[in-house]
Amino acid sequence: MLVPKGLARVFAVARVAIVLALLPHALDWRSPFLASIRFWAFVGLTAIPLGIVIAEIRALRRAASRGDHALSSASLALAAVGVSCVLGFEAQFWWARYQVLRADPALLERLGRHIVVGYRDIDELHALLERRAIAGVFLTAGNVRGRDVAAIRREIAAMQEVRRRQGLPALLIATDQEGGIVSRLSPPLAHMPPLAEIAARHPAGAERRTAVRDYAAAQARELADLGVNVNLAPVVDLDHGIINPGDRFTRISARAISADPEIVTEVAETYCAQLSGNGVRCTLKHFPGLGRVVADTHLQTADLALPPSELASSDWLPFRALMRHADVIVMLGHARLTALDRNRPVSFSRPVVRGLLRTDWGYGGVLMTDDFSMGAVTRSREGIGGASVEALNAGVDLILVSYDPDQFYLVMHALMRAVRAGALQEDALKQSDRRLAEAWPAGAR
Repeated sequence: MLVPKGLARVFAVARVAIVLALLPHALDWRSPFLASIRFWAFVGLTAIPLGIVIAEIRALRRAASRGDHALSSASLALAAVGVSCVLGFEAQFWWARYQVLRADPALLERLGRHIVVGYRDIDELHALLERRAIAGVFLTAGNVRGRDVAAIRREIAAMQEVRRRQGLPALLIATDQEGGIVSRLSPPLAHMPPLAEIAARHPAGAERRTAVRDYAAAQARELADLGVNVNLAPVVDLDHGIINPGDRFTRISARAISADPEIVTEVAETYCAQLSGNGVRCTLKHFPGLGRVVADTHLQTADLALPPSELASSDWLPFRALMRHADVIVMLGHARLTALDRNRPVSFSRPVVRGLLRTDWGYGGVLMTDDFSMGAVTRSREGIGGASVEALNAGVDLILVSYDPDQFYLVMHALMRAVRAGALQEDALKQSDRRLAEAWPAGAR
């Protein structure tokens, strides 16, 4: 059946529009933003362009004018580029995964002690555990949904049994259980209000400390009973009241304890002490403080464009006070501290990590990055692989890869290549190994 010329041109324009809409996703294939729909995204990003390629080959045979020929040619070229990108990136991923899973066990163990991963497939996680390729596991809602405490406890115990058999320190079993809107394990654990609500309800100092102590003790007991030994809380960013409608995920104003650094310090110190007493380490986040950052680093780069002197008298007060405690972890955010480094997020910035924290402040504790699956890292100039190398060279101890577990293979592959090229600094690794060994001795459970 012949299609009217005008209608055929409309269809041709529509095909170009479809390909143009799909092309950004094809160019960013294997992005963590597609992680939850990766199978269907792969089907769509290959099947639709391939269908358009076939349609355009047919259209070129019957093109009635130069305009029709140009439209079909453009659509055909763009569709071919899209399919090639998806298949190329997919092949690169599976090649990196293949090389990681068949790498030298000693090298995997040496590098893996610096990586904490999330998981969707428990069998794949156990494959990494058997290869000693990770230091810890991140639990989130998808790992516990529809399951009771006993089942989760058994699963964690099985992971730790692998480590005991290997003669390695216990796995770090981490989660985000801040209370309020960030409560990854509720249910099955009890849903608790944010620390800000506890602080606001009890304005008097002694009463507030008691309330926070009771709150933290209850939360810590639940976490420890489950097998969690690292909680990615508390948030010690100050609440500067900044609300950005485009901020879909960070939402610091809804998570921060207070605008007052003294209250934040007191509440966080009380909270961390209770967690520590129950065998759960707390994590101070997110240095250098996201309370003044407008953009959402889950999606894009963001800047903290204030002089260190101003931050030192406000946002950094809780961090500096609490970093005196040996059993806390400090999480590095992905904002750029532009006064010290205009090009890289704090999480892999040598001027900030090695210069400010390790040298100027003399901090010898454990530094963990925020999730490297976030856009501020994956869309950076260095990419997730290059950022991982720079992070460890800068003095970071643990790289978190939680939202998209597939990114682990890209991180590990990049670190392996850096070792072979002599680009991963041996001295930085040895210092980090020492910090981790002091924090989690081989016999500790």
